[in-house]
Amino acid sequence: MHNHLTPKFSVITVTYNAESVLEDTIQSVISQTYHHVEYIIVDGASKDGTLAVIDRYKGRITRVVSEPDKGLYDAMNKGIKLATGDYLCFLNAGDSFHEDDTLQQMAHSICGNELPDVLYGETELVDKERHFVRMRRLSAPEALTWRSFKQGMLVCHQAFFAKASLVEPYDLRYRFSADFDWCIRIMKKARVLHNTHLILIDYLDEGMTTRNRHASLKERFRIMAHHYGWVSTVAHHAWFVLRAVLKR
Repeated sequence: MHNHLTPKFSVITVTYNAESVLEDTIQSVISQTYHHVEYIIVDGASKDGTLAVIDRYKGRITRVVSEPDKGLYDAMNKGIKLATGDYLCFLNAGDSFHEDDTLQQMAHSICGNELPDVLYGETELVDKERHFVRMRRLSAPEALTWRSFKQGMLVCHQAFFAKASLVEPYDLRYRFSADFDWCIRIMKKARVLHNTHLILIDYLDEGMTTRNRHASLKERFRIMAHHYGWVSTVAHHAWFVLRAVLKR
């Protein structure tokens, strides 16, 4: 019995005017020591030098699409349609895999002879020079279930690898937090969620604008109420409700 499964990873990067941060991301994908990887870049018809950066590496990128889209999650849905791997991973422009052998380590962390439904791990925040800033405030739970996200998004979207067979499109009604809803929907269907116990992603810490942050929290609240019910959501997030009331 061979112990090591070799799943194929579909890594999807969605870009729009990302010229200044995209190169690090591309290099982190194409330098992976693991070879069962396809790399898909979905660009929203960038006006800066993004396409020139992509062009320099086009021999190493499986698919490139560049056309206008209806925003981030619409572009991610295009990526889902193009992906042919066992697992999907969304690596944003500016983010990178933690090590050159991160995917190799992930594959090796899988025991048994069946692929888990979800692979997940930790995320560290880095600055523009790729220097460590801090670990993500919320850390991945030892055992993840769909109920875990009652506490918030305990696993960063980039460090959440979903099996392609469970993947559904992002819900475009959500403009800021569709990834939160997407992860919960996938976890509801998942039987085996595998903690790799690895730092998977270096996340570029640019901080969301405060205006977007407020809209994003409101959206998350709606998503939680939808999946977990109002009572539970209000109980978990009394502070959120209080803040919203005080802000009036």
